[in-house]
Amino acid sequence: MADGREKAYFWVTWLTKLLVGEASCQWAVWFKANHLANSYNQVPSDFDSAKWHINHTNLLEKQIKRLDKGGASLFLEKQNAFTLEGRTAILGGRPDLITISDGTGTILDVKTGQPSPAHDVQVMIYMYAIPRALPQFQGINFDGVIVYSDYEKRIPATSVDANFIDNLGSMITKLASTTAPSRVPSKLECGFCSITKSDCPDRIEKTDQSERNTTDDF
Repeated sequence: MADGREKAYFWVTWLTKLLVGEASCQWAVWFKANHLANSYNQVPSDFDSAKWHINHTNLLEKQIKRLDKGGASLFLEKQNAFTLEGRTAILGGRPDLITISDGTGTILDVKTGQPSPAHDVQVMIYMYAIPRALPQFQGINFDGVIVYSDYEKRIPATSVDANFIDNLGSMITKLASTTAPSRVPSKLECGFCSITKSDCPDRIEKTDQSERNTTDDF
């Protein structure tokens, strides 16, 4: 049986797809937030981590070289790791790159895959959390930039408004509760979820459904 955490903990990317409606199973995030990762079995991943790291590092290095020429102060990955503790939970994350120039801050996050609204929300959570969690950035309003291989998307500081903060806080508070939300299993989401059937009996495995159903109606 999985061991519970003393206080719920959320890594930023666990929340992003729920907030934009790209994922529906709040239970999966609730489970990870409320249980220690090393206390339960996880589905082995077939994700090519080495390839991702190489591509991500290459794209990030290009940004560092470009920005370094402008004379801005740069803060890289591990320098940007944060934990922000609230009343009900702890929020953790690590933006790829932070720049400060003439008192103006920008948070950049590098993405090697296809654009997604969840990427916008990820950067917006960083923009919210960084000045609250890291003393060296207190009082700075941050803009955001999502860096893809072929273009950049800018997110203004005004995007992190009262409505966004309320939605983020409400989601965290709900999933930090000891009351679990209902499971919402689906072939697509279960295929990307690391929680095994031993902890989620409703999990849909690849062998649970035929690949394709047929009809003669059209």
